[in-house]
Amino acid sequence: MRITVKAPGSCGELAQGTIAGKNFLITCPIDLYSEVTVKPCEDTSSLNVGNKVISAIEKTLHYLQITDNFYVNLRSELPIGKGMASSSADISATCQSIALSTGRILSPDEIADIALSIEPTDGIFYPGIVLFDHIQGHIRQCLGNAIPMYIAIFDVGGEIDTLYFNQRNDLEKLNQAKELQVQEAMNLILKGLTTNDLSLLGKGATLSALANQKILFKPYLEEMISISLSWGAVGVNVAHSGTVVGILFPPNQLHRCSPCIEEINRHCNDVKFLRIVKFISGGLKKQEGDSNEWTQCF
Repeated sequence: MRITVKAPGSCGELAQGTIAGKNFLITCPIDLYSEVTVKPCEDTSSLNVGNKVISAIEKTLHYLQITDNFYVNLRSELPIGKGMASSSADISATCQSIALSTGRILSPDEIADIALSIEPTDGIFYPGIVLFDHIQGHIRQCLGNAIPMYIAIFDVGGEIDTLYFNQRNDLEKLNQAKELQVQEAMNLILKGLTTNDLSLLGKGATLSALANQKILFKPYLEEMISISLSWGAVGVNVAHSGTVVGILFPPNQLHRCSPCIEEINRHCNDVKFLRIVKFISGGLKKQEGDSNEWTQCF
């Protein structure tokens, strides 16, 4: 039977860094997806997949101790190298689609273990919003569900290789230098999620974005923060190892999003507006056979 699994991408992270030397990020899932369709066939073949997905197929088959062959097709709405969790979405959807095709189901922790063996990984396949160690997986904590919010995504340009970025020799020292700011950012975001207070979440995300400037500089970030706050946004977030910046809007301020985008376009040269998305809870969804219905995997 044909199985399709979709995984959400992200607009960077709400926060990222280290606390007491331990890596973490807070996920920022959005309603853009990677979809992987799998069906049994005589010989394993694939269409539109890269080396990371091929590795995910091989590692999942090895983990499940099966030798079945599959046809695998990938479709994605997520750009590569921007910090929108494209690889994490591709890999996690692949792992689960392979498992479901054999009558099995993988837990988020099992998917995390496979994904982390391939590269540093975003936790967008966990339900809700999570605190996740994207390097070694030591931290895996659910923080609750997403608060209704819209994000206007901008790209400051270029591409970042996640694997190369996380191998930087100076990264540990730079993360250590911003730990106090990151701790404050995390506390604000946790309180915001717990109390459904978008203003606290926005303040925390903005603080983490600014703290990351010495690690991966975003041109015009301060100007974008100033403009966005003047138009009713609660703050900004960034891809800490990518190129996107998100402007965070409460639903009751969505009508002010377009003039905000226009002003940023006028004042911030070479910053490109991509699209407006919804902030959502993470997790994988599946579609079986000819059904048009999507259901939660876990």
